[in-house]
This record gives sequence, C-alpha cells and structure tokens, in this order.
Amino acid sequence: MDTLQTIILALVQGLTEFLPISSSAHLILLPQLADWPDQGLAFDVAVHVGTLAAVVIYFRHQVMAMAVDWGRSLAHRKPVGESRLAWAVLFATIPAGVVGVLFKDFIETDLRSALVIAAATIVFGLLLGWADLRGRRSRDEHHLGWRDVLVIGLAQALALIPGTSRSGITMTAALMMGLSREASARFSFLLSIPTIGGAGLFKLKDLLEQATTPDWQALFWGTLISGLSAYLCIHYFLKLLERIGMAPFVIYRLLLGAVLLYVFL
Repeated sequence: MDTLQTIILALVQGLTEFLPISSSAHLILLPQLADWPDQGLAFDVAVHVGTLAAVVIYFRHQVMAMAVDWGRSLAHRKPVGESRLAWAVLFATIPAGVVGVLFKDFIETDLRSALVIAAATIVFGLLLGWADLRGRRSRDEHHLGWRDVLVIGLAQALALIPGTSRSGITMTAALMMGLSREASARFSFLLSIPTIGGAGLFKLKDLLEQATTPDWQALFWGTLISGLSAYLCIHYFLKLLERIGMAPFVIYRLLLGAVLLYVFL
C-alpha cells in the first residue's frame, strides 16, 4: 500500500462506519474501482480499531456509567440507572454474533460481489427513507422495550450482507420502532461498540494465523486517521441529523447503487 491508498482508505472507513451508507461496501469496492491491491486483513483490523476507539472515547461518560450500573444491576438483581441501556446493547448484539459465526465463510465468499452490494445499497436505502418518513420519532433510547431490542438486533444481523450498512439498518429499525432520529443514531453508535469489538477479535484471530509481516507504518496511520475522522463524523452527524434527516444519505445510496449497476452489469 502506498501513502495515498492508506490515507484514503482510512478516511473512508472513518467517515462511513457511522454514516448509514455501508463502510464495508466502500472498502470492498474502492480498491476494485481504483485498481489498488487489496489492503489486507491487518489494515482492516487497524482501521476498525481506530473507529472503535473513536466511538468509545466520544461516548466515554455514558459507556462508563452503563458499565458501572450494569455491574450494580447484577449485584442487586434489578435495573440500576443506565443498566437497562447496557442490557439492551448486549442483547441486541447477540443475533449478529450468532449469524456471523454460523455463516462467516458464506458471507466472506458468496456475498462480497459488486451486484450484491449494489442491490443491498438500493433496497436498504429505500427502506431507510421510508422509516425516516413514517417513524413516529417520539421516544429515546432509554425507553426501549425488549421487543424494540429484538427487532433492532435482528436488523443488525442483516448488516452482515455487504452494502446494507450496520448503522443504516439499525437506525432504520430504531426509527420504525418509534425512536427519534438522534436517539436512533446514539443507540446505533453504542451498539457498534461490542459489534466492532467482536468482529475485530475474529479478524485478529485470522491475522495471527497468517505468516505475513504487517506494514506497521500503514497500520499506525490507518488507525489514527480512521479514528480521528470517525470521531468528527459522529460529532457532526449527531449535530446535523435532526436538521437534515436521512434524505441525503438515501439519495447517495441510490446514486451509488445505480453507478455500481452501470459499472458491473
């Protein structure tokens, strides 16, 4: 990887991980379109570490409160403070974890095609737009019920299809269940912490089994750039979301899907 490829891929990962436009689709397709060599598993792990660090740091106060209250809820055997939100995040993570483990090989081989990405980009983009228009937007993440958690968790499992967008499909489900735009985004971002962390551990296991020597300079800059860009993306997305809504991202997805169909059909 040269310096330009390192910078661009790290920026793309940081900016798309939390926007509802699918980071995996961009990381799969950009090297193909630019005729770049595959960035490799080590770089994928590095940029995911950067985005994970960004969301943990951004929500550090809430994450700490959730962790402490979760432990207290175990000790007292009843909900305490932010423990309900912590349990919601944990339970909503289970479906994606189960599907990811059971269908890992199928997902990584049969679903990483440009046409699958194009179809998922368009279909789930339209669904996001519909949910944004029809959702009641009357609740926040602290009022999630177990039915809401189940629906959002099952929706997140669909994000294993490249082009779906983990953040996009979880926000779609949250909007359909009546959460506000900002609450949908906040819960999606909190939900990303165990999801990105778990996926990173699986990739790290595969990486340790390889005998290749990583490019440490590329990994350092990839982690740093993806982390900084992801932090800024979270901050401004939450600030602007109520004002701009999901329409710009829906339009982008439709245009991207159309371009992919034109190029690869």
